[in-house]
Amino acid sequence: MSNHFSADNLKFPGDDRRLDFTDLFVFPAPASGEHHHTLLHRHHSGTTVLIIDSNPTSAPPPIPAPVTGPEFYPGAVYRINIDTDGDNHADIAFTFVFSEYENGRQTGNAWYATGAQARQAEPGGEVLAEGFPVSFDGTAQPVEAKGIRLAAGLRSDPFFADVEGALHGFAWTGHDDFAANNVDSIVLEVPDDMLGPGPVIGVWASISRHSNGVLEQLDRGGNPTINPFINPDGEKNLFNSRQPADDVANYLGPWSAILQNAGGYTPEAARGAALEVLPDILHYDRTRPARYPNGRVMTDDVFSTRMIFMTRGRATAQGVGPHEDLMAMFPFLGMPRP
Repeated sequence: MSNHFSADNLKFPGDDRRLDFTDLFVFPAPASGEHHHTLLHRHHSGTTVLIIDSNPTSAPPPIPAPVTGPEFYPGAVYRINIDTDGDNHADIAFTFVFSEYENGRQTGNAWYATGAQARQAEPGGEVLAEGFPVSFDGTAQPVEAKGIRLAAGLRSDPFFADVEGALHGFAWTGHDDFAANNVDSIVLEVPDDMLGPGPVIGVWASISRHSNGVLEQLDRGGNPTINPFINPDGEKNLFNSRQPADDVANYLGPWSAILQNAGGYTPEAARGAALEVLPDILHYDRTRPARYPNGRVMTDDVFSTRMIFMTRGRATAQGVGPHEDLMAMFPFLGMPRP
C-alpha cells in the first residue's frame, strides 16, 4: 500500500476509512485541449496539479467491507500543505471541509491560506469555493475558482501494488491488489504564482477530525509508502499526529536503526537513506521533470521503489504496472469503478 491503512495494526485512522489519506500526487498540468490536441508530454508553463486521495474501498483481511459510503467525512479538515522556503512549515495551505452526505449528495467548501494563516489547523484564509458539488459518478464538471480548477469526488484508485508478493519474500505474483478499487479524490490545477516565488516546493497532506472540541490530526504524509512500512505498530498513530518539522528529531535515530537491522544498511548509509524521506515531505522542483522523488505522477512505481529502498536493493521491481484507466487530462484519475 502507499499510505493506505496507515494506523496501527493496518487499520484506518480513527477507525474510519474516510479519514484514511492514501496518496499524494504533484506534477505539471498537461496542455489544455485548446492549445494541444495530442497526448504528447507538453505542459503549461506555470500550472501545477495537486491531488490527494482518501477513503479507499480496498482493505486487507480481516478488515470488513465498508459500512460507510463513498463520501468524504463530514466536517473533517482535508489539507494540502506547501512549504515554499525549506523550513518544513506550511507557507501555503489549501483546505477543504465537506457537508453531511444526504440523498446521495454532498458539497464542499475550499480555502486558500498563506503565511501565518496557512499554519493554523482550522480552515482559514481566502474562500475559494462554497457549496461546490462532490461527484460520485464521475460526471460533475470541475469548478473554476480564482484561477484554480477544482474537483472532488469518487474516482478509480490509481495506486498499484503486488502486496501479496511483498509479504512472501518479494516472490511477485503479478496480481495488483488495488485494481478495481475507488478513492475519494481532491484534484487541483493551480497557477504557479499561487505556490510561492521559487521553483521548489515541499508538499504534504493531512486529514483531521474534531473530537471533544479539539481538531485532532489523524493521518498525514508526503512521501509514498513510508509510515505503513517503516514505523512499527505502536508508532504509526503517533507519527500521524505529528508535524514534518519535527520528523528528523523524532525519527532519524529509530529509522536509521530499522534500516540497519532490517535492510542491511551500514550505519552511515542508513542515516543517509533515512534523510532521503525525512522530513516526510514530497519535494518538487518545477524546473525538472516530475517523477518520484521529484514530485509524483500516477505512473510512478513507488511500491517497487520503496521495497528496493527498504531492502537496500535486494528486492526487485514488482510485475504489475499503472492502471489503464488513467486520464491524460483533468481530473486525471479514472472514472469510479462499479
